[in-house]
Amino acid sequence: MHRDRSIAAWIRRYRPRPNASVRLVCFPHAGGSAVVFHPWAAAFHPDVEMLAVQYPGRQDRLAEPRLEDLPELAKQVLPPLRAAVGDSRYALFGHSMGATLAFEVARRLEAESDAGPELLVASARRAPSRHRAVLVHQLGDADLTTHIAELSATNSRLMEDPRARAMILPTVRSDLRAIETYRCPPGLALRTPILTIIGDNDRWTTLEEAEAWARHTRGGFELRVLPGGHFYLDEQEAQVRQLVSARLGCDGA
Repeated sequence: MHRDRSIAAWIRRYRPRPNASVRLVCFPHAGGSAVVFHPWAAAFHPDVEMLAVQYPGRQDRLAEPRLEDLPELAKQVLPPLRAAVGDSRYALFGHSMGATLAFEVARRLEAESDAGPELLVASARRAPSRHRAVLVHQLGDADLTTHIAELSATNSRLMEDPRARAMILPTVRSDLRAIETYRCPPGLALRTPILTIIGDNDRWTTLEEAEAWARHTRGGFELRVLPGGHFYLDEQEAQVRQLVSARLGCDGA
């Protein structure tokens, strides 16, 4: 019973597909929640069951403290993730902060077993060995608000609402602190193949920073650049599903 509650807290199954051949575990961006992947659940190929990770400190987990340490976040998500995928084939998809968290989770899964993820999809995030001098989580509220608003039109509208802004800022700041203070072990390379996808107009992930993901895998690397900015997924969702489905051996999206 305790295990079932743990899975339910961390993992969302919006469209259960018990007979699916592979499970895709999705990790949201900083400030995001599992619901951002809700549309994917029905849209993916029937052989793919989409699972989404729900971080503490938001939506139905709002009463729980936010985690500002990425390794601790990975440590806590690991048991419910393992239980959710069971003995099935599985892959990890992470957008922005979620990409680095998925990388850390994959590292831990590989350390435990020879049967790690079949694929890690790192979306809209520079390689974990690449860092920038500006720490966004240390910005004042006004500058952080501007940063969030500049990432997408949806963010811009949300940040104009004082009540929404008051809820979003602390969550984003905590998530950014977790990701910006994370340091992966030097020279770490996964066995898991990595597919990196970025938008061609994403100033928070340059082509060079994305290419550096190649150093973090011994299992094969591919980089795709699609039209769009940091949230290129808003416009390129179908193409991303097709790319991921093809890599997982499923026909179509």
